[in-house]
Parts: sequence; structure tokens; C-alpha cells
Amino acid sequence: IQVIVSGHEDLSGEFVIDGDGQFYMPLIDDVDAAGLNPAELEALIVEALKPDYLVNPRVNIQVLKYRPYYLMGEVLSTGAFPYLSGMSYLKAIAIAGGFSYRAKQDHVYVIRADDESLEEIKLPMSEKVQPGDIIRVAERLF
Repeated sequence: IQVIVSGHEDLSGEFVIDGDGQFYMPLIDDVDAAGLNPAELEALIVEALKPDYLVNPRVNIQVLKYRPYYLMGEVLSTGAFPYLSGMSYLKAIAIAGGFSYRAKQDHVYVIRADDESLEEIKLPMSEKVQPGDIIRVAERLF
């Protein structure tokens, strides 16, 4: 992500969020970004800077690169693919070349990146992909 603190280049910069959803930022140390959207993260950083460091901080967050999604099973191309905001599972599969002839095409099985149980959930093709999703397309029974 890119964090811009207006008028404070020393606090601004590009940061990498680790697998636990954390990153280090000057003055406020570890920032927990897990599960937050950019607006929520901006508010969190503003509140962290307010009491001791800046009077009226203005913060802007830009997501430079999302975590990829992973596709396996009955598709023409498996592997990691770049996440695009708002895409459905059907579009994610199309980006990977489409279904194999054996694919069950009405739903997918997904493990969410933020789900520590690693439990697969059954979702319709119209549902939206989330960064880090592991998507499995099942084989249909003839």
C-alpha cells in the first residue's frame, strides 16, 4: 500500500502488509490492517497520529497491489492470478482460460485467506472474489 500523510514525507511511503495483516509505520510502529478497507485504515492511522504527534493529520491510502487469488481443479489453467476488485468467480475462471470439459459450472468451493480454519465453503459463481481466495472447481459427475 502507499500511505500519504499530507505535509509529512517522513511518515509517507510504500508499505507491505504481511500475512498477518500488519505493517510497520514510523512513529506508530505496528499497524494492524487485517480486515480493514482503505478508508478504515486511513481512520485508524489518523487516530494513532492524533494524540501525540500531529494536530490534524490528513492521511490517504492507496492499494498498489492486492494479494492474488489461487485457482485449482477443473479449469484450463491453474495457479495464482492477479486480483481485480469486484470480479466474480465466473470472471476469475474466465481469466484463467475457462472451465475444463469435466467442470461443475454452477458453483465453486473456496477457502478464504482470512479463515484460519481452512474450511471450504460452497459459493455461487456470481459471488465476489476476495484477495487471497483459494478457489476449487469440482468435477461434475456424468
